[in-house]
Amino acid sequence: MRGSRVYGDGGGGGGLGKTAAFLAAVVLCGLLLLTGGADAQGIQPVSSHKTLRGEAPLVIAKGGFSGVFPGSSQDAYNFAALASMPDTSWWCDVQLTKDAVGICLGNIDMKNSTTIATAYPARKSTYVVDGAPKAGWFSVDFNMSELQTVALTQSIWSRTDKFDYYGYAILSVTDLPTIVKRPSLWLNVQHDIFYRQHGLSMRSYMLSILKRVSVNYISSPELGFLQSIAPRVGSKTKLVYRFPDKLTSDPSTNQTYSSMLSNLTFIKTIASGIMVPKIYIWPVSDDNYLKPPESIVQDAHKAGLEIYASDFANDRIIPYNYSYDPLQEYLSFVSNGDFSVDGVLTDFPITASEAIGCFNNLNASKADHGKPLIISHNGASGDYPDCTDLAYQNAIKDGADMIDCTLQVTSDGVLICMSSINLLETTNVQRTSFSNLASVIPAMQPTTGVFTFNLTWENISNSALTPKMSSPWSNYYLVRNPRYTNEGKFLKFTDFLEYGKNKDLSGIMVIIENAAFMAKSLGFDIIESVTTALSDAGYSNQTAKEVMIQSEDSAVLVKFKQQKTQYKLVYTLPQGIGDASNSSLADIKEFADAVVVDKKSVFAQSLHFIINQTNLLKDLQSAGLAVYAQVFSNEFVSQPWDFFSDATVEINSYVQTLKIDGLITDFPKTVRRYKRNSCTGLGDNTPVYMQTVNVGDLAKLIKSQGVPGAQPPAVAPMPVLNTSSVEQPAFPPVSPKGSTPGASPPPGSSPSAAYAVAASTCSLLVAVCAALLI
Repeated sequence: MRGSRVYGDGGGGGGLGKTAAFLAAVVLCGLLLLTGGADAQGIQPVSSHKTLRGEAPLVIAKGGFSGVFPGSSQDAYNFAALASMPDTSWWCDVQLTKDAVGICLGNIDMKNSTTIATAYPARKSTYVVDGAPKAGWFSVDFNMSELQTVALTQSIWSRTDKFDYYGYAILSVTDLPTIVKRPSLWLNVQHDIFYRQHGLSMRSYMLSILKRVSVNYISSPELGFLQSIAPRVGSKTKLVYRFPDKLTSDPSTNQTYSSMLSNLTFIKTIASGIMVPKIYIWPVSDDNYLKPPESIVQDAHKAGLEIYASDFANDRIIPYNYSYDPLQEYLSFVSNGDFSVDGVLTDFPITASEAIGCFNNLNASKADHGKPLIISHNGASGDYPDCTDLAYQNAIKDGADMIDCTLQVTSDGVLICMSSINLLETTNVQRTSFSNLASVIPAMQPTTGVFTFNLTWENISNSALTPKMSSPWSNYYLVRNPRYTNEGKFLKFTDFLEYGKNKDLSGIMVIIENAAFMAKSLGFDIIESVTTALSDAGYSNQTAKEVMIQSEDSAVLVKFKQQKTQYKLVYTLPQGIGDASNSSLADIKEFADAVVVDKKSVFAQSLHFIINQTNLLKDLQSAGLAVYAQVFSNEFVSQPWDFFSDATVEINSYVQTLKIDGLITDFPKTVRRYKRNSCTGLGDNTPVYMQTVNVGDLAKLIKSQGVPGAQPPAVAPMPVLNTSSVEQPAFPPVSPKGSTPGASPPPGSSPSAAYAVAASTCSLLVAVCAALLI
């Protein structure tokens, strides 16, 4: 046991943090485009909140905006203040130094979030924490003065480490009120017993700090600690009992947290609220799907307790029911129609603020089909296998304005919707008898494939051949809706056209690929076939549904243009271009009304940071071309750091800043919900958390520090689109089918056709041999 201490704060924010403080004032203020007034941050009124007191749920910023900056750093707190609700509470996990200074650190082992191991490599210790030995670097072994040379770092390895080079100083509790005026402070005391074992009294520290700092909330998983300070805490400070894992025990009561849940009335005699992990409220199955919610929120409210949910972060794998959309997860806790928690603890306070302030009470109007258009990408392919009946049904249900069909052809000349001509990418063909059709066709791709033109429509619609869910981010171990991996039915183009006719859609997008190959190698005229199918389905003599024809082959669009088609022609630009010459724009306008651009052509990126916006979008819009951007996904790895792992922040930037005409998305419901948010159209009164980000400012913030190794590598200028890139060889004449008798079967031949050729040849040989024998 160590001697008693005088409790106070020696202050933090030493030399390491001075530059960061200046940068926070200069650069962070520009990270959001503050188009509204300083007071335009309040939430929109809602009919009612199902919280204990009917008030809006509280946003609690864990260590500030710790999803981007090192937790509990000055810039993390600064940015939380800039990008969240005005009453957002700043969370500080209080640790005590050897000289009894309270500091904000997210973990009792300082190695997890600081450079302590580098600064003091020989001072590693082993202590008993929560009943188990733990090795590491502990604040009880260091005076505050010794920590002035220790910097804060990002504690989650999957997040960017570029701000670790900043040298953010460890902050004391008394530093927090100096960062922003009148903050709402939430102090969490996780290990009172541990500090008592080392001669430090967390109780004395907290009571002393309450005399100098306005503290709104104090939480702890040790009920005994809360009980010890309760008589001395004023009415302006709420005490919250924090529940960790149900199977562990409260060391101050020796009761399991699971058993404590059944005694909420006793907890109410000490605390005004409880905080629980979110799985206490919405349990999750072993395969990561939601189970029915527990009654804990209603039980807590019945006992007169507020209840807060913890463990929210945009960059974690959340239950598949949420389709990787963190905003949807928040809404299930604050706006599900049955209950609402009283607050959420999050690493990304901007997203929680959006949920409560702008999406808690969505505009009730039905889908308008105005700008920006919501265009599905292989249907609702984020939740269901590409181009299946399920994907299209749910795209329509989820609010798509237009559904898309990428056309492929079968060996018997049936047009089908399939995201890839290679069935190995879209089906389970490798597990069927059709796998023996695998071959390399250099004109298509350099690797082995089983292609749609190898099989008849009957083969493809066979029950043995099933769809396969696309997983564009599987390299990050992010898979989509596993329960539906092989569900759904493939569609003929004619079936797709029927889907689009009588639904609440503004139109359909028909995507033509490999047209020249089909004409030359398969003897199939896809342009004629598409024109005929559209006419037969009634699309050629109506105006209610817009038809878009999209292709990356300008010769295809030129051919349609020559036919004086009434359909809208859309040119898919090459990927990775950053500018367009005047001559190329003039060429495009000769045959197209709109273009599709890849998102990476809009912003130049380095190590997932946006460096700048390219000139491409401005060039295209100045030329009078409608611009559709692709592909929008919900998975957090699909967005640059600048959008905070939040699909809604990214969508908002494309809509409000870039004025994009349409978004092509795997998740139509995410964009549709965005278009229904209650903050749209508020103008100068738009709350800060729904204002667009100043893209590129994170990279500027890093660059301004000038620290070697911190800056993302410079990016080379992106290529310019020129006339030679746009012009394609004229559409080739269609080869007659069967024009060369006795020749080897073309790539489009079905297995039966190939067999017929072989059988015919064999019969001829047998006849010749028989004649010779006679």
